[in-house]
Amino acid sequence: MKIDKKSLQILYYLNLNSRMRLVEIGKKVKLKKNTIAYKINNLIDRGIIKNFYTHIDAYRLGYISFRLYASYQYTTPEIENSIIKYFLTNKNVWRLISIKGRYDLGVTLWIKDTNSFYSFWKKTIDEYGDYLTNRTFSACIQSFDYPFSFLSMENFNPNSRDLLEMTGGGKITDIEDFDYKLLRILANNARMSYAKIAKLLNVSPTRVRYRIKNLEKMKIIQGYGTAMDLSKLDFNHYKIDIYLREHRDRPKIINYLKYNPNLIHISTSAGVSDVEVEFYVKKIDEVYNVMRDIVKNFPDAIRNYKHFTIKQVHKIRYMPEI
Repeated sequence: MKIDKKSLQILYYLNLNSRMRLVEIGKKVKLKKNTIAYKINNLIDRGIIKNFYTHIDAYRLGYISFRLYASYQYTTPEIENSIIKYFLTNKNVWRLISIKGRYDLGVTLWIKDTNSFYSFWKKTIDEYGDYLTNRTFSACIQSFDYPFSFLSMENFNPNSRDLLEMTGGGKITDIEDFDYKLLRILANNARMSYAKIAKLLNVSPTRVRYRIKNLEKMKIIQGYGTAMDLSKLDFNHYKIDIYLREHRDRPKIINYLKYNPNLIHISTSAGVSDVEVEFYVKKIDEVYNVMRDIVKNFPDAIRNYKHFTIKQVHKIRYMPEI
């Protein structure tokens, strides 16, 4: 599927800030407001834009991020769809992906404590234990999200790769019930206007605006993104698990990688690999080139690495639905 250069630029700016007003986007891409609205609706109709979400740091609300990777066994397409639906409707699941390669499924949850995770896992095993093998668990410690610079390389500046960071173990922030209601609305409706949110909550738009700005100031709201199906534009979504010999080099490797315009995510976890990175590229050779480059620049740091394809992102919702 092909789209014009202006539409790519619009995707780039919506990825940077999905709450950006049409007028602002229009000034950046030199198009009128109505044309921007038309192009965004066209991208939605074609399935390239899936939804607009809010980056919410639930660590600051007292949650822990746990992840499960698993492979299928003894399944049929119907059973696999049932498993995906089970995780998709779970209120604690905030990211759900289908994978090709090392695993078949990746599930990431927000939970309050290990007992909550055990309850989730017991129910999962009771329902689908016979069909899930090669099960691997990890606790997500820190993650960085980067702009989709590859969508608009003329705007790419290696020195301005702003990032969104979520880190576990920090101070928990107390917020009002009203703020929780706001976050639940914004979680998958990032472009909703202050007026519409105010109507839903039966308050003034001024109050909504003030509370959102306050959540941003507290870094609970980290930013506003756009979920996209870039496979329709011939991009492939790859994840690489990197295992290190020299762990002291991890910050240097992360800092080095962030200047790659195709990099969209870096995370560290306890229980799987030492560094996990995600890229959008056209060809698998670009992934190999990245790893060869890292090994060349950090020859004594890398033990090995494994990569796999993220076939589909079924769900991304940074705020638990509970």
